[in-house]
Amino acid sequence: MKDMASTDNPQAVIVEVGPRDGLQYESGFFPTEQKIELINRLSASGLKRIEVTSFVHPKIIPALRDAVEVLNGIRKAPGVVYSALVPNLKGCERALNTPADEIALFVSASEAHNQKNVGMSIAESLAGFEEIAKLALAAGRSLRGYVVTAFGCPYEGAIAEERVLSIAKSYADMGVAEVSLGDTTGMANPAMVREKMGRIAQELSQVRLAAHFHNSRGLGLANAYAAYQAGVHIFDSSVGGLGGCPTAVGAMGNVASEDLVNMLEEMGIDTGVDFAKLLEATALIQEVLDTQPASFTSRQGRPVWESAESKGQPDNCSC
Repeated sequence: MKDMASTDNPQAVIVEVGPRDGLQYESGFFPTEQKIELINRLSASGLKRIEVTSFVHPKIIPALRDAVEVLNGIRKAPGVVYSALVPNLKGCERALNTPADEIALFVSASEAHNQKNVGMSIAESLAGFEEIAKLALAAGRSLRGYVVTAFGCPYEGAIAEERVLSIAKSYADMGVAEVSLGDTTGMANPAMVREKMGRIAQELSQVRLAAHFHNSRGLGLANAYAAYQAGVHIFDSSVGGLGGCPTAVGAMGNVASEDLVNMLEEMGIDTGVDFAKLLEATALIQEVLDTQPASFTSRQGRPVWESAESKGQPDNCSC
């Protein structure tokens, strides 16, 4: 409720990952023209960061086989950064032939998960990224690096903070401007997040730190706020709560963008996002996939702060 909110809170930046991290998990193919319309609606909502697609081989993720067509077909809005995830040098070369503004890299903090995900060790993945980073930076594109399973792995359990920090520093050495720490299967809790991200943020002053939470155990929003309290103000989220990870057991959907925007705005933390326009993007997902989105606010809307008297309702209620 904005009229009661403090203006002292730093703005939060929402990185919308639904078109990539969300749609890659869908079994059916989200038609290309509808993908383009979805991204155009997201652009119109005030979001300044949108992860559009992935250049992973189409045999591995057939849902995103139209990456080039989508990036070439969207209506780019001024001031919005459009990114593409790449797994290797060939994928990067393809992405650089599109209007993508940013190249995103990904590696797991878990050796077991990284092997299942990309068939390489962590060290092998990072070594391969060095040439990609040089190529992308030379082409004038910014770089973003994901560290997935940063808060726990279904195969290895607890992940050492030192390993996460080491990967993040390797990214920084390559010229990566922003590192996003992912709770891929929703194993984090607010106390863990506040402590871990607070320490890592202090160690990584040379890069921006972002948080990427999945809602597998219902703690996604709580974890996002804990990260905000720890000084992290960049959050990945997915419109409609879409998403997951095909190679991580228990990786349910991402935190829903509309739920995250609602929570932050209700606490007086500006996001710059027009909630009503964001719901127009959610409505398209519901129409195309013929399913009810996982987000709560797409069903309930935002709170209406009217007094019981002004609504003609009794002050007490037994419900």
